[in-house]
Amino acid sequence: MNKLTPRTGTSKKQTFIQGTMILLAAGIVNRILGFIPRIALPRIIGAEGVGIYQLGYPFFLVLVTIITGGIPLAVAKLISEAETENKPQNSEFVLRVSLMLTVGLGILFMALSVWLAPWVTSHILTDSRVYYTFISMSPMLVIVAVSSVYRGYFQGKQNMIPSAASSIIETVARIGCTLWFAYLLLPKGIAYAAAGAMLGVTAGEFFGLLALLWQFRKERPKLAKTEKGSRHQASSPGLFSRLMGINVPVTAGKLVGSFSYLFESIITAQSLAIAGIATSVATAQYGALQGMIIPVLLLPGALTSSLAVSLVPSLSEAAARKDRLTIHKRLNQTIRLALVTGAPFSVIMYVLAEPLCRLLYNSTDIAGMLRMLAPFALFVYVQAPLQATLQALDRPGRALFNTLVSASIKLFLIWYLSSQPEYGIYGAVIAIIINSIVVTILHGFSISRLLAYRFKLFDMVKLLCAMLIMAALTTYAFRHFPFAGFGWIQLFASALVGAAAFLVTVFAVKLVSPRDVRRMPVIGKWFGSDEPGKPAA
Repeated sequence: MNKLTPRTGTSKKQTFIQGTMILLAAGIVNRILGFIPRIALPRIIGAEGVGIYQLGYPFFLVLVTIITGGIPLAVAKLISEAETENKPQNSEFVLRVSLMLTVGLGILFMALSVWLAPWVTSHILTDSRVYYTFISMSPMLVIVAVSSVYRGYFQGKQNMIPSAASSIIETVARIGCTLWFAYLLLPKGIAYAAAGAMLGVTAGEFFGLLALLWQFRKERPKLAKTEKGSRHQASSPGLFSRLMGINVPVTAGKLVGSFSYLFESIITAQSLAIAGIATSVATAQYGALQGMIIPVLLLPGALTSSLAVSLVPSLSEAAARKDRLTIHKRLNQTIRLALVTGAPFSVIMYVLAEPLCRLLYNSTDIAGMLRMLAPFALFVYVQAPLQATLQALDRPGRALFNTLVSASIKLFLIWYLSSQPEYGIYGAVIAIIINSIVVTILHGFSISRLLAYRFKLFDMVKLLCAMLIMAALTTYAFRHFPFAGFGWIQLFASALVGAAAFLVTVFAVKLVSPRDVRRMPVIGKWFGSDEPGKPAA
């Protein structure tokens, strides 16, 4: 009996926790490395240069969303199902069709973006200096299109190593190229320096794609050997319809977010102008918010992104088996991980906002925005896994509706508040806070109705107590530690004291148990085996 078994000879499949931890490790490395250009770039081209760079970026996100949109999710979901059903011919079909679709769209929109760049930068955006940045990002559209398909392919096989490795390579290359190109072009002016920074991002994406292609080429002989017995079989009928059935609504949902970001940049700039703020100052303020404050706030997003990526194939398999118990289990794991790991960052950003901004950007003027956003960051950290859950359970339409409602509220509030001189850029901050709260609550309500799932509110009370204890000890340590002459030592020492108190508290109130730690790869073996002979969940 020579029956093929799923994933025989193919890439190694990781468990949900292992896959999440692999992506998390890569995400943390990427976020830490990513702060090198975030810190250095404002020092090279200033907040105004960062603003020029950021103004062009929302257009790029819209185009990338149109090109790739739900393709990575659709590819991951369909390949995960094909692997479970032992139908490698379906995996081959999904990969081939997805590449043809995304590459074609990538080339089309690259040509359109180059052609329309003069009109967009002079009529839609408030600062025509964005033109060079707009042109510099155009080649990235094709590169990201191809990368997205291969990332979805490996994620569908629940092998997160290629995605993790390529993202690290992309980040390292991007850091070097962004700073180098910006520095080389700075003598020509801020507009050219910002364009140089965007060229560096393009170069990083190219190296990340090369890493994915190398990994795929390395595994190709194994895949061919595994699929040899199935080559005569046709792919399942209706597979293209299923691919598009997942891709289109997810793309629509992401487009709401991308267009929201685009309109946010336009409306913010226009509203600040109405409030009487000069164009250069408005560009600098927007650059500070989107290019300096938001990246700090999203640092723990490395975990939530990892959870969201790992959750899709895991929940898809459980849903195919109609295993509601596993779905509930994964949700509990995901929400607790997102909250417990994000909460300490939220506390540090609130309590130590000024020294943190001084250390990172040599400026405390923007600390007020960080302090205002920090308490509500937990809504942002839970948001991505909740949205991934709706998509994995074939409810992308509900995720789209929730995102559309919250985005509409945010854009209205930006227009209404930022145009008033007493609010200015803080009007946009308030709108971002309300948006994060609304969309997270709507996603949670949708999941609760769909799965008869009940969120553990008592766990939220435990988390709040741990955060308050951490905030008190962090504040005390920062004020009384004898390292005032060495700001960075004072900051890190007080943050470590607070984090230690937080860890002790979450273990004491059993928000995290030793069993949870034992189930983690690498770290778990230090604490003994959870269930000998049984793989981690």
